[in-house]
Amino acid sequence: MRWFIFILLVGIADYYAFQALRTITKGNWWYVLYWLFTLGVIGNFVYQFYGFNRSNGFSQSNSLAVGFLIAMVVPKLVLIAIMFTEDVFRVPQGLYSYFMQDTGGENGVKHFPSRRKFISQIGLGLAAIPFASILYGMYKGKYNFKVLKYVLHFEDLPSAFDGYQLTQISDIHSGSFDNVDKVKYAIDLINEQNSDVILFTGDMVNNKATELQPYVPIFKKLNAKDGLYSVLGNHDYGDYVRWNSEEEKIQNLENLKDLQKEIGFDLLLNENRFIEKNGERLAIIGVENWGKGGFKKAGDLKRAIQGVDSDDFKVLLSHDPSHWDAEVVNDDYHYHLTLSGHTHGMQFGIEIPGVFKWSPVKWRYKHWAGIYEQLGQYINVNRGFGYLAFPGRVGIWPEITVIELKRGTKEA
Repeated sequence: MRWFIFILLVGIADYYAFQALRTITKGNWWYVLYWLFTLGVIGNFVYQFYGFNRSNGFSQSNSLAVGFLIAMVVPKLVLIAIMFTEDVFRVPQGLYSYFMQDTGGENGVKHFPSRRKFISQIGLGLAAIPFASILYGMYKGKYNFKVLKYVLHFEDLPSAFDGYQLTQISDIHSGSFDNVDKVKYAIDLINEQNSDVILFTGDMVNNKATELQPYVPIFKKLNAKDGLYSVLGNHDYGDYVRWNSEEEKIQNLENLKDLQKEIGFDLLLNENRFIEKNGERLAIIGVENWGKGGFKKAGDLKRAIQGVDSDDFKVLLSHDPSHWDAEVVNDDYHYHLTLSGHTHGMQFGIEIPGVFKWSPVKWRYKHWAGIYEQLGQYINVNRGFGYLAFPGRVGIWPEITVIELKRGTKEA
């Protein structure tokens, strides 16, 4: 049934798209190229996913099939909107002519109103924008790393940490990478920030620890004088593939933990660490994944803060930002700064820094990208380092977050 609905929707989209093409050109070669591209993309998608084996996980070829399908379908949806709008006026006009007029056209033959060429030209022109954007996102956008810098002020920040700098990365999804040099460039970019500490907020892999192994020597170059800390994300547990046994799944997670340790990350599993300077301290608290909507709830905030005083300055690492709303922001403890990821900003949206940001993911997550403040507490939702499923990014670029902590209030 799902395949029937899929074929029906694609058929409707192609009807309108082909109508637009036929209106502006009479060249048969254009028609041949159109159908070769359409059938090639659909055929590849069906080939990649018919009988999909969950034991193998989501491969790069699966990802590319999804990407090209999106690149084909989204522009056609734009064409549907334009061409259907024309039909809203064209069809009633044609029906009126057919049933209400005695004759129509030459030799008494009634004619249905033709499509207007300029409408088809407008439709194809507008459809070209998402088509080009998606292809750019697949080719370059997924590695278009951006360093986003913030300064946050806290009246109770210990004096020794005034000017302290954190770098946050999230959602690496190492199994999706297809360009080692771009990953090396991003690691160098992280180190260039010269932050005091590097914090990773989950989803090191798509599913399997083996995805990370080729990149361990690259990630081992990450360096910060106060260390590297990390937590697990929902994908790190291996819940989205079919394992031969529960023991194999458990071993996969243990292997991932070992690889993170080899890189130099101190993986926090519902626990905390203190960074001390000049007799003062800052608490780094890490919970396992806690998410709404069917995502794993392994996070235990109460266990994670054992040994942390209520008046300690706290930085919480929690992969899913829904945790902040559900448990963190209204907790008896005051969590000065929470760092999350998970949403990827849906890898698609429109952003004008400091002015406007939008993505469809906002309908799923209240806090989906950037800094938010509530009750004197902040959360930063990182847009992600890597990508998943769709092999690209359009408008929502991969992010390296740099946050400077300042003591006192923000100057007006």
